[in-house]
Amino acid sequence: MTLSRERLGSLLVILGFFGAWEAACLAFSISPLVLPRPSEIVTVLVTRWPALMPHAVQTLYTTLVGFALGVSLGVVIGMVIGSSRFAYKVAFPLLVGFSSIPKVAVVPILVLWFGAGTVPAIITAMIISIFPVVVNVATGLATTEPELEDVLKTWKASRTDILFNVGLPRTMPYLFASLKVAVTLAFVGTVIAETVASNRGIGNMMLIASSNFNVPLVFAGLFILAGLGVALYAVFSLVEKRVTGWANRKTEFAMG
Repeated sequence: MTLSRERLGSLLVILGFFGAWEAACLAFSISPLVLPRPSEIVTVLVTRWPALMPHAVQTLYTTLVGFALGVSLGVVIGMVIGSSRFAYKVAFPLLVGFSSIPKVAVVPILVLWFGAGTVPAIITAMIISIFPVVVNVATGLATTEPELEDVLKTWKASRTDILFNVGLPRTMPYLFASLKVAVTLAFVGTVIAETVASNRGIGNMMLIASSNFNVPLVFAGLFILAGLGVALYAVFSLVEKRVTGWANRKTEFAMG
């Protein structure tokens, strides 16, 4: 019952937001070149969906491939850093500095190396999604209780046993929290690269639409990106509840 109320509340908030947006555009006679009404954007989505779908599929494919590579690499780096306090302190400043570089500045370099197309977009999505995964996995491993490790060592458990049987399972809540952030960042990286180095995808479509002053089409691209991001976020939230339900057990008992 509580979950239904939450979903109903979210739906009402979303409908209220778009209703207020529609009413404000009508009340103040805002030009579609400045801010199109949601009804106009939906009309564009419906009427031009056959042309928009290949771009949406391209962006989704590029994002998922880059995201998968970023998560895989991020988990490995996070395991290496988080399993050693020395490595954590030494490598973390480098990671922060690397993450602080604007990714839009990296795309031209990737174009020089790999040419225009899908590859720079995949690499950009991978790069931008690595940092949250590394930080959360490393933090989860670094916060494993030393007392628990000492107990396991008395039972002659190796470092590998402790890592795979205790450290990584206890890191799962941190990992899924980073996945929900990283997947949205991966979309950002893909769109940035598509506006610079691709002739397909939602980013490229939005760039062409803005150059033609087709603002409703630009907002239609934003709606597609938002829908894809929300869908993937919901998928990871569902998987998180199934995999890390034990982490919320105390909260459920407290609420009960």
